[in-house]
Amino acid sequence: MSIYQSLKKSYRQDRRRENDWRLFLRLVPYARRSGRLLALSMCLLVPIALANALQPFLIGQVISLIRHEPSAYEFFRNRPLSQGLNILEGSLVIAIAIQLMLTGVQGYIVQKLGQQITAAVRQDLFQHVTSLAVRFFDRTPVGKLITRITSDVEVLGDVFSTGAIGIVSNLFLMLVTLSLMFSIQWQLACLLLLILLPISWLIVYIQKQYRKANYKGREELSILNSQLQENVLGINVVQLFRREKFNAELFRATNNNYTQQVDKTIFYDSFVSATLEWIGLIAIAGVLCVGGWLLLGKSLTFGTLSTFILYAQRLFDPLRDFAEKFTVIQAGFTAIERVGDILDEPIEIRDRANVRFSIFDAKFGYIDEIVANLESPDLTSPPELGEIHFDHVWFAYKNDDYVIKDLDFTIHPGEKIALVGPTGAGKTSIIRLLCRLYEPTQGRILIDGVDIREVPQAELRRYMAVILQEGFLFAGDVKSNISLGDGYTIEQIQQAAEETNIAQFIEELPQGYDTQLRERGTNISSGQKQLLAFARAAIRNPQILVLDEATASLDVATEASVQEALNQLLLRRTAIIIAHRLSTIRNVDRIFVLKRGELIEQGSHDQLLQQQGLYATLHNLQMLGS
Repeated sequence: MSIYQSLKKSYRQDRRRENDWRLFLRLVPYARRSGRLLALSMCLLVPIALANALQPFLIGQVISLIRHEPSAYEFFRNRPLSQGLNILEGSLVIAIAIQLMLTGVQGYIVQKLGQQITAAVRQDLFQHVTSLAVRFFDRTPVGKLITRITSDVEVLGDVFSTGAIGIVSNLFLMLVTLSLMFSIQWQLACLLLLILLPISWLIVYIQKQYRKANYKGREELSILNSQLQENVLGINVVQLFRREKFNAELFRATNNNYTQQVDKTIFYDSFVSATLEWIGLIAIAGVLCVGGWLLLGKSLTFGTLSTFILYAQRLFDPLRDFAEKFTVIQAGFTAIERVGDILDEPIEIRDRANVRFSIFDAKFGYIDEIVANLESPDLTSPPELGEIHFDHVWFAYKNDDYVIKDLDFTIHPGEKIALVGPTGAGKTSIIRLLCRLYEPTQGRILIDGVDIREVPQAELRRYMAVILQEGFLFAGDVKSNISLGDGYTIEQIQQAAEETNIAQFIEELPQGYDTQLRERGTNISSGQKQLLAFARAAIRNPQILVLDEATASLDVATEASVQEALNQLLLRRTAIIIAHRLSTIRNVDRIFVLKRGELIEQGSHDQLLQQQGLYATLHNLQMLGS
């Protein structure tokens, strides 16, 4: 299915989408956080609207007073001309000053309000995204998420600040203006109202078309950002395989699609502006035509006609501004839909309300419960920890396509287990389930007799440490990449580095532990990144250690040094080791052989060789290759 077909399909489901009012209400809780600013900006609408609407009236009174017309108020006619003019001119200056001053104050307030709403939504969106299960990231492009957290959220903030408050201001101004017009001369007021109603309907219709084009444009921008992010992260492959021209052509096609959608939004926006300009001129012409006829019939004065000419201009200024604000709101509604899709994404893996700690308490200092439940009064040491039990576990990434099938095994405390098998056997899936990055489709996983779903995720992941094949580093210094935000002292960080035999490597860096690392640690080698991952695990003193081909990126000399430290790290700890080089796992207690998600063999290295099964075949093939 093409991109446009999928977009068309999504628009067929528009009737199931939230309407604009419900979308708007999603922002209300964020606006309430800045309730004082919102209330102040709304209160300023009244004096601004009155000051704006009074200006044409005052100018008309000046003209009527000069021409000694009956439309001038008696308050001004009963005074000397100069005094009456001075009062009107002073009132006009005051009205203009109030309008300019309060408009500036309100503009600052609404922009500040918009920024506060934007910051709050962005913070909630980031926290929600980082709480989602890994399954969500498997199906969502990174560029799409970046677009929604950055540009979509920026647009969203304008819905309340510039858009909603601006529209309320314009509507209030139009109501005040129409009220004054009807109080002065109802025939001309009806004329302008008759012109106003159909053009308002046309603007609403055009804005709906703008909304659709804007939604498609935002989707194209997400695809554009995804392609850009993919090419930047994969720049080595792009250049090594000479894909620059091919990828540039793909990017050009997406860029053209995005430009076409943006052109549609520009067309609708420009159409509204041009239409309102013409309607404004038509309204003035209508006022002159009807007003001239009434003037000849002595039913109207020059002062009143002048007032309505100014009102004809000013009545459509709010409508023009209304159209622009409506465009902002329509773009904002599109952003709310897109951001709402992420915020509505369910958090699959949550801590339960009444979590249990059980045997974990002995590890993390919650001794009271353990002591209270000791059956033997002379038992002074906590039981041995680190038992792992998979209780008939099934798991599928999608539907019923199971990658783990009825796994049922127990790893005893302190036991060293290796997982081997061909690609796609389910080794990594087992680790993901154990760390609770995914939930089992069926069955349970227990650690020290406790279902991991009963344990807070933070405690579970502090109880075990995982060293992946490729270490990931954040932008920052070396020590922060070891502590990862936990409150470890520099002495503890240095001790962890000493224990894993990598202190010398760190001290050889330009600023030692304060050396700044670039994003993903691109200014050090892959092997050096992996060394920091060992220190990162050691400092947390885990009870269970998971190694996913952890020494594959190290040279022989470094691997020997780290292996010595690793052997010390593995003492009295349960360990699960994923290895492709079978020669590195000969000394483990047991080897689990997996095939298509099933445990088909287990035993020591020698026992499995004697069985002449899959493990023996894999071992012989590697020996033959070497």
